[in-house]
Amino acid sequence: MSDLKLTLGDNLPVLAGLEPGSVDLVYVDPPFNTGKPRKHAPLQTRRVADGEAGDRRGFGGRTYATTKGAERSYGDAFDDFEAFLVPRLEALHRVLKPDGALFLHLDPREVHYAKVWCDGVFGRASFMNELIWAYDFGGRAKRRWSAKHDNILWYAKDPARYTFHFDAMERIPYMAPGLVGKEKAARGKTPTDVWWHTIVPTAGKERTGYPTQKPLGVLRRIVAVHSSPGELVLDAFAGSGTTGAAALELGRRAHLIDANPEALAVMAARFAGSDVTYEGWAPEPVPGGADDT
Repeated sequence: MSDLKLTLGDNLPVLAGLEPGSVDLVYVDPPFNTGKPRKHAPLQTRRVADGEAGDRRGFGGRTYATTKGAERSYGDAFDDFEAFLVPRLEALHRVLKPDGALFLHLDPREVHYAKVWCDGVFGRASFMNELIWAYDFGGRAKRRWSAKHDNILWYAKDPARYTFHFDAMERIPYMAPGLVGKEKAARGKTPTDVWWHTIVPTAGKERTGYPTQKPLGVLRRIVAVHSSPGELVLDAFAGSGTTGAAALELGRRAHLIDANPEALAVMAARFAGSDVTYEGWAPEPVPGGADDT
């Protein structure tokens, strides 16, 4: 059995097929119910030959042309978001181990409803934190305060028994290091429930081209603190596979589920060279490769 499993399919029946109490940590980033499709066309850059037109100039005077790649998208509108999400919350609660935890990633439009639904499934006492992921990138609104944060709800299946590796937190700089002294400033501080972290840069190496890809740094923090090496991390709306990337980097196992074939194709490319088990599909063989028969 590999440390990474990629499953294509509706997560509700997939979750129904998993053993109860078999998962240590769940992170889910479901559609935010924005009412419109989410789309992204990644930028692709190639160096151009002498005399060929290009729109960018780089090191040493080299010229590059930038083009848009194939557009990727997924639907993000529900007539009844509660009817969609609550059965999945119940299924996730069932597969969690007694000391397991759920992290539900949404934005301010739906998170207040989702918290009430989570209270109903997990119990109000199981609510541990609302984490605010704040970033500062992109356009600015002119008729309201610009929205630059997401909300992540943390629920422990048992509020008296859960994983929390305090020492696994990476330390971050003090905002006013001169007020705490050189020793504390050099050591840094542990994060609070407000996480400042940039989005995935448009032209960064981490970028996969999948819409709403979340940064590895955010998932790395969740996986490091709320699971232990060798444990199983589940993402039922896996998208670009960032949860799996964080899990593998930190020595955890991961099961990634998504209903969008485009997402599975992105993940297959992202984890090329890793030991992966596929369920409900198989990646296309690479032309000229060993599997190209």
